[in-house]
Amino acid sequence: MNVSEPIIKTPEEIAIMREAGRIVALAHEAMREAVAPGVSTLALDRIAAEVLADHGATPAFLGYPKPDAPPFPATITASINHELVHGIPDEKRILQEGDIISLDVGCHYEGFVGDAARTWPVGEVAPAAQRLIDATRDTLYAAIEEARAGRRVSFIARTTQGFAASRGYIVAKEYTGHGVGRKMHEPPAVPNWWPSGRWRRHPYHAADVVLQPGMTLAIEPMLIVGREYLVELDDGWTVVTRDGSLCAHWEHSIAVTEGDPLILTLP
Repeated sequence: MNVSEPIIKTPEEIAIMREAGRIVALAHEAMREAVAPGVSTLALDRIAAEVLADHGATPAFLGYPKPDAPPFPATITASINHELVHGIPDEKRILQEGDIISLDVGCHYEGFVGDAARTWPVGEVAPAAQRLIDATRDTLYAAIEEARAGRRVSFIARTTQGFAASRGYIVAKEYTGHGVGRKMHEPPAVPNWWPSGRWRRHPYHAADVVLQPGMTLAIEPMLIVGREYLVELDDGWTVVTRDGSLCAHWEHSIAVTEGDPLILTLP
């Protein structure tokens, strides 16, 4: 985990990041309109790629390196039902009525990154699936409220964990939010939980930085219906719940200001 100092952005840089975030949000809107039974995840990938290109942005995920896997081969990640994150789009992955799909998009624009994720229902879904989607979105907004100057990263993490628990869900501990800026992943890590008790010497404590105006963060709760144990598939990217339980993922990039948090990834 990178525990180096966060990178403070100027107002001019945050304005560029706001445009990068707007482009990502437009890609999400276009994909949301296309999500339906019978649509492939590759078709959604192509929609996002077209939106980014039309607005002068390039995919941040395409070609992203990983030591133990080939570079990521697509513009988006598309994760269905029990797939938590990093699902690879494929023409053979066809959405079915009642699925839920988590879509994550990142772009480069004028030297900066926009990054956001959403989870959507496919057609009519079970009430339990819709509750999970709603709870994950609501957890994100509760966490964003804690991203204020003078507070610490741990405020965000504890709120994420506590809000999810209040709705009856657990959070994925192995994956975190992160600083974002000129690079996709910058310090600090923004966990979805905060260690206590026997975990009091956890490395997260060393990275519990005080939030300052100009810090830009990607906050991304990942909620799971069942148990928290995860498995990475043989493709080297796709992460699934070991027990096959549903999971959902919502993410915004935000800027810490002198006042309220500024959400960068809105249309």
